This record gives sequence, structure tokens and C-alpha cells, in this order.
Amino acid sequence: MAKKTDKTKVKKAVQATVKKAKKKNIQKVKVKIKSGYNNTIVTITDYDGNVLASSSGGSIGFTGSKKSTAFAATKAAEDAVSKAAKHGAMEAIVVVSGMGMGRQAAVKGIRSGGLKITSLSDYTPVKHGGTVSRKAPKK
Repeated sequence: MAKKTDKTKVKKAVQATVKKAKKKNIQKVKVKIKSGYNNTIVTITDYDGNVLASSSGGSIGFTGSKKSTAFAATKAAEDAVSKAAKHGAMEAIVVVSGMGMGRQAAVKGIRSGGLKITSLSDYTPVKHGGTVSRKAPKK
């Protein structure tokens, strides 16, 4: 009988030490969209870089080649915005990178999700210069 009461005391002690997560009230957020050929990942962070919400075509439930579609990117953006709205997100700076099909659709999904876009920038890496071809052999 003594063992049972010891277990309940331990459970109550553990429950007392667990802190409840605080609800953040962040008005302005950064939205980072990584659009590849196979998937589109939407991440919503505060200005310090702490992730508030994240979603992708695969996490929504799309599989295979359907993950890379514009529709999947729109749904992923709307899902991320609904998660971030719980933290009080109202305005967003959007940073887009990658060459996938979901670039424009994700921005459209953010707007339809309820975030006001204040700035939109593109950080897609573009090759310039490149490697030099080998010297042609002499005849």
C-alpha cells in the first residue's frame, strides 16, 4: 500500500514542475518559403529567427509528385498561417527562395490565410560565371 501512495506523490511532484507553454503575442513575423522541385516548405519565424509555425506539402498529406504542385503550396501556406495566428501574427515579411512551382502560390496562400504582407523579397541563388571549360587539345 505504501508503494501506491509514493507513486501518486511522485506524479504530483512531476506535474508541479512541468511549466505550461506561454502564448506568445508576436504581431510582425518573417515568412520563409523554400520552393524546390519536389516540395514547398513554409516556415514562419519571429524577427529573431525562432520558429512559430512550419508546414509543407508533405506534412499536409500530399505524396509523390503532388507535393510539388501549386495547390499543395497554397494549402501549406494557409496551414502555417493558421498555426501562426495562434501566436498573434498579423503582418509578415516574406522571403522566397528556390525555383519550384509553388513560389507564387505560397505567397497567395499567405495572403488568403489572413496575413498582411509588408515586404516581399526573392533570395533565389542565381549562377553567374560558373566553371571554366577545359583547354581544347591541340591537333
